[in-house]
Amino acid sequence: LAAADPRVQALAAQVTESREQDIPLILLKLKGILNNASLGCEESKKIKQDIYDYDLTQYCLLVLRQDHSRLRGGWATAAQLAEILSHCCVGLEVKEDPEEFYKKFLPSAIDNLLVLGRRLQARFIRAIKDEEKQDFLHWFQTVTDAICWLFGGHVQLAACVLQNDHFLQLLITDDVETAMIMMSVLHKILRVNSSVLLQVDEETLHSLLDELVYKLSSTTNPVIGNAATKLLLLVAKFCKQLVKLLTARYKGLKGLLSKQWTGKGFDRDLSQLLDLLYVEQSNGKEEMQRQHQAACIIQAMWRGFQTRKRLKKLPQAVTTLQRSFRAKREQELHLKKQKEDEALKLQMQLQRERAMRLFHERQLAVLEIIHASQVNKYMEEMEGKSALTIQRFWRGYRARRNFHQQRQRLKEYKAAVIIQRAACKFLEKQRRRRLLSPWKDPKGLTDEQRLVLQQKVDDYIKLHPASQMSEEMSKELHKQAQEKLAQFLLRSRLDQRAAQRRETLLAQVNTDVELLMNAPGLAESTEKDLDVFMSRSIPVATKARQSHNTMMKYTRWPWWKKLGDEFVEDDVIPDDALNAELGTLFISGRK
Repeated sequence: LAAADPRVQALAAQVTESREQDIPLILLKLKGILNNASLGCEESKKIKQDIYDYDLTQYCLLVLRQDHSRLRGGWATAAQLAEILSHCCVGLEVKEDPEEFYKKFLPSAIDNLLVLGRRLQARFIRAIKDEEKQDFLHWFQTVTDAICWLFGGHVQLAACVLQNDHFLQLLITDDVETAMIMMSVLHKILRVNSSVLLQVDEETLHSLLDELVYKLSSTTNPVIGNAATKLLLLVAKFCKQLVKLLTARYKGLKGLLSKQWTGKGFDRDLSQLLDLLYVEQSNGKEEMQRQHQAACIIQAMWRGFQTRKRLKKLPQAVTTLQRSFRAKREQELHLKKQKEDEALKLQMQLQRERAMRLFHERQLAVLEIIHASQVNKYMEEMEGKSALTIQRFWRGYRARRNFHQQRQRLKEYKAAVIIQRAACKFLEKQRRRRLLSPWKDPKGLTDEQRLVLQQKVDDYIKLHPASQMSEEMSKELHKQAQEKLAQFLLRSRLDQRAAQRRETLLAQVNTDVELLMNAPGLAESTEKDLDVFMSRSIPVATKARQSHNTMMKYTRWPWWKKLGDEFVEDDVIPDDALNAELGTLFISGRK
């Protein structure tokens, strides 16, 4: 292998050892190395290979991304580095890992150059002084020339440039100078690769054509018009497929070109473009007429098919229509009923509020008439009447609810009785049939079977002999069993007496607790209250009397209060009836 160029080695070492802000100025020395006129073609390729191997092109790529307004050398250095980078990449043949160079490095270089171009374009538009504007325009031209040089050496980068968003942003500008430069770049792209517009995606193609047509329609500058017309003519000549797109997408393009740009100094290019558009339009009309006829035939066939299909489905459609009509009618009836219920509820609420208001007004009027000393008595009477009314309505509601529940239970009970009666009749019939069936004597055993069975019995007795017990042992065992039975009976009798005593004490405690809870205070107690606690018979007699009165009162209840008690025995009183009148009664320690 040949040794690397010493100047490239020295420059790489200097870049490595220098500070970051000094690197752009150091990289400018590559221009002198590349422009050495004494070097031949092979030596030039060798130097470019050395520059790439020592990563100096990578340094240039990274420097282009920086903001050069804060670096030494400024934007002039950035423009020169862009030119150096493009010259280093053109003519370079990478042998080691070429995919890295062609797929990643070159697209990244194009992207960085376009970013630098956008920054220069933005500063050119914002610049006020003429000298400053000229400088930025010159640097912008240098960067665009570097881009053209780069995709001129690598044709595959033309599509990469067009698909880059920064290129479209550079083209979309109202500034005349930079717009002309970008349209010249687009012109060079089409010259280098005439089929590049067919390689890009549809969105990018439409955006480029939209911008060119927009420039024709939004400006009267003949320079812009001439450049845009030449680009459209070049597109139409190189890409015949795009002429159809121009006529179909931009309907008024022919009228715009003929009315606005005729006689502006580029009539030759304009007439060629119009001829191409008119020819395509005539061809398009014939094609459109043919397609129209084909479409009419297809539509006629489709309508016939649809009509036949609809006639076949007509009965099903009628059924579906009827079902949907009934569902809709039912829904309307449901909504109507719901509205009526809501109106009824609202009316009842209004009536209730009106009645409540009249009641309060009447009550206030009565309070004004009644003397002040009688107000409390009147209020107590009203509260009593109100409580009786509420109780009456509640008892009626509870009785009706219990009646409905008991009616369902009675219905189920009667159904069960019917089922049981039918089952009993069926079983009785089956039993009678079995009794009336002719008698069949059981089959007897044969002599052989009897001998086999007797042999089995004898073998079992031999294997399981019975245990022998003497008469004395039997008497002793009987005596022990009698003693254990007597002990068990004595112990159970004592346990029963203890349980009865506990229940008696528990009943006494419960009775005393209830008497203490119902007893008056010490200041209000009398001798009669004292006798209640001194005598054990008085509480028991009182409770017995209350229980008797309750049972007598239950027997005198009306029939509607006893609904639901059809299945209760006559001498059994419901516990809730006793509790509702007396509270809790303790008898023998149980509640």
